[in-house]
Amino acid sequence: MTLIELDRDAPLDPVAAPGPPPHRYRPAGLLLALALVVLLGGAAPPSGTIWRHLGVLPPTAGLETPIQLAGGRLFTVAPVGGRRVLTAWTLQPAPARLWSAELPHDPAVDASVPIPVTVRQRGDLVLATAGMTTAALESATGRPRWIFGARIAAAGGDLGVMVERIFRPGTDYDQESGAPGRLYFSADGQPHTEPPIRTEVRGIDLATGAVLWTATQAGSVTADPVPGDRPAVLITASDRLTLHDARTGAALRETELPQRSGAGPASSSVVGPVAVIGYEEAGVQAGYDTRTLDLLWTRDLHTEMDPPSCAGLLCAGSRDATVVLDPRTGQPLWGLDHPADLEVRAGWVVDIDPSTGAPARLLDPATGDPRTELTGWTDLVESFAADRLVLRRDGRAFGVVLAGGPSGAAGSAGDPFGAAGPAGDPVVRLLGGAELDGQECAADDRYVVCRAVQGLRIWAYRV
Repeated sequence: MTLIELDRDAPLDPVAAPGPPPHRYRPAGLLLALALVVLLGGAAPPSGTIWRHLGVLPPTAGLETPIQLAGGRLFTVAPVGGRRVLTAWTLQPAPARLWSAELPHDPAVDASVPIPVTVRQRGDLVLATAGMTTAALESATGRPRWIFGARIAAAGGDLGVMVERIFRPGTDYDQESGAPGRLYFSADGQPHTEPPIRTEVRGIDLATGAVLWTATQAGSVTADPVPGDRPAVLITASDRLTLHDARTGAALRETELPQRSGAGPASSSVVGPVAVIGYEEAGVQAGYDTRTLDLLWTRDLHTEMDPPSCAGLLCAGSRDATVVLDPRTGQPLWGLDHPADLEVRAGWVVDIDPSTGAPARLLDPATGDPRTELTGWTDLVESFAADRLVLRRDGRAFGVVLAGGPSGAAGSAGDPFGAAGPAGDPVVRLLGGAELDGQECAADDRYVVCRAVQGLRIWAYRV
């Protein structure tokens, strides 16, 4: 804090001549306020907001890999001498290298070829998934703790789950042949011409890399973490649903899945407290309670010729007339009569113009009622903080919406149909200005990072 000492002995300024009466300024003030509202797209004044440019990392630091923020740090990946190297950067008071570590990769693949890389913070570890390999590195030093040749999904606390599909020898697909037909992929991304003969689901202690349990089932299965006070893993097979304790692997519940039109399910996902099972060949979708495994509803998919785009929601109808369903009942909650893509962010539903990708408004997740117009904001910034929605306006400014939801409807960013949250309309808080020539940006609850010609530009913010 800067303190300014007042000079009590300084002479007083001469008295200024009286100005025009206050009502003379009122029309100009109203015009100025209106102009600000239009310019800022409904953003609130930056009262109490701190926005500070921290610096720039050179273009070689990140190359073309996606921006990754985790644990208050920035992570970049770049090829070095035929290796793929992950670097952790501290960001305050200025960006500085903390450590670098080599990521495992197939030596037959050129390290300069970009691959998907994700970084997550779990306790004192950094989990880095590069392609189909996951490595656990010590957060302070980058020293490797363990490595698995598979992707690992977080299952709550220090628990993870991985899936390995075992194929019959001789079923590898010849990618140079280009032969048509359905393909099945192993954990390392290798395509096969036949489905797996069995699948092994493993529970992993993320702190040590130890395999805590293994559940083996014939054929192909999926495994979805089930959030809650008691972490669990839901395994969907072609004939049954099984709920396992995420720490011990004990089977807690099991229920049979019927065949529909002579076939079992082909897909599964978890939406809030419901497992959504898809029978694509039969054109049927079914919802099951993820804890009790009770069948909650079924619905017909044959009428959906142009299915809507919804992230974090269960939807029906079409992209031009989206209907949001209650995942617990499968019944309509609300609908839109205009083209829209929908995405849950910070406990609100973002109505996105599918022709431009620009956010149009924030909606109440329980009723679909418009809560805040986003006119003037042009982009949603990728977020690594579930409780923040960061917006961008034409590469010139950034704004943020804090997590919330309508009273009695949306309590958490991860489950828009969960417990009650705060009432009131969401407010876009203006963070600050930035002249940018690039499009890719990412943010967490403390930093905004954007890729520009100069490199990775970094800002700190606080609201």
